[in-house]
Amino acid sequence: MDKIRIRGGKPLDGTIEIGGAKNAALPLMVCGLLTDEPLTLTNIPSTLMDIRTLGELLTQHGSEVVVKGEGAGRAMTITTKNITSTTAPYDLVRKMRASILVLGPLVAREHEARVSLPGGCAIGSRPVDLHLDGLAALGAEIELTDGYVVARAPGGLKGAEVVFPKVSVGATEHLMMAAALAKGTTTLINAAREPEVVDLAVCLNAMGAEITGAGTDRIVIVGKDRLHGATHEVVPDRIEIGTYMMAVGIAGGRVFLPRARIDLLKAAVKSMREAGIAFTERDGGVEVTAPKGGLKGVDVVTEPFPGFPTDLQAQFMAMMTVCNGASMVTETIFENRFMHVPELGRMGANITVHGSSALVRGVPRLTGAPVMATDLRASVSLVLAGLAAQGETIVNRVYHLDRGYERLEAKLSACGADIERLKESMAAE
Repeated sequence: MDKIRIRGGKPLDGTIEIGGAKNAALPLMVCGLLTDEPLTLTNIPSTLMDIRTLGELLTQHGSEVVVKGEGAGRAMTITTKNITSTTAPYDLVRKMRASILVLGPLVAREHEARVSLPGGCAIGSRPVDLHLDGLAALGAEIELTDGYVVARAPGGLKGAEVVFPKVSVGATEHLMMAAALAKGTTTLINAAREPEVVDLAVCLNAMGAEITGAGTDRIVIVGKDRLHGATHEVVPDRIEIGTYMMAVGIAGGRVFLPRARIDLLKAAVKSMREAGIAFTERDGGVEVTAPKGGLKGVDVVTEPFPGFPTDLQAQFMAMMTVCNGASMVTETIFENRFMHVPELGRMGANITVHGSSALVRGVPRLTGAPVMATDLRASVSLVLAGLAAQGETIVNRVYHLDRGYERLEAKLSACGADIERLKESMAAE
């Protein structure tokens, strides 16, 4: 397996391009199942492992997936003239939990689907109950058999009021797509408000859907008989934006992030400002400057949008390991999302976990060490720690990184970081 080697202690200086949001792109790709016309997605992070995996799954259902262009000009066109299979097999679904999102659109268009249960997750069980209960409210008959969800709606899906018992981004997106082809009006109560949900609504409306209220906790979808093709630009990746902002915070220096938008992560930027990081909006992006006197300890609690994102918790914790003072980091979204703590401890971090909270006492410096990535965000937190550590850090199992970050080591290296990927053959030497 590839590894990443970092020799820390070098401040960052330069420009880091921000790509399209993976978490927005995945449901947007699934929208291609809702129409027999081409759906083109621009600014798509098509080299990410999760994007490629979902592309394979869509192809299995009968979609033609074509990617053209490079960098910010990259575009993916999905054309599904006919659904050739309504089964999403375990071998593909097990690779990525977002695969469950094909269930509703398949039932909406073909009135039946058979989708493998995605199984567990390293950072928590992430049950699909909210997805299935929502589809059942729209009239789908749900049966669990042999590890698969079998859903049928012989007369088609019907609009209904769905009240989510807790906020779920995935379930909100799933029901929006399914309801777009349902008969009648669907109202989603206690809906997720994330920018990715808003982006999905914009795309669906461009395809002929009628959706209002996205970005609030009450979304109304008026079902249509059919949707048509469209071209849609994927929203910038707020988690990538926040990650590189925190990279500047922990490594020091100054970096410009083109296309970055503070409105996509106001809560995280507020916490970073309290820690001493400065932000200047200019030229269609954001300039990030690290404090000269070191970071201040700041407490954060993860919450659904517009609160502090759970997907930035590990990165923020890594940053706080070298703060002046202490920080309390509380995780309220997922269980088991502190698996990076022992690895940060190997680098000299002083962190004590109390249930869903972690007390981080800042240390003067971290020390490079071999560490093991356990999930996507944990892996990038170890890279950030390596940027600030004295000596050499080797991050193992970086395939997690490839699920969510395009060319991370190249982007950081271009800004002065001493970081490189060790291919399997090199790592074995």
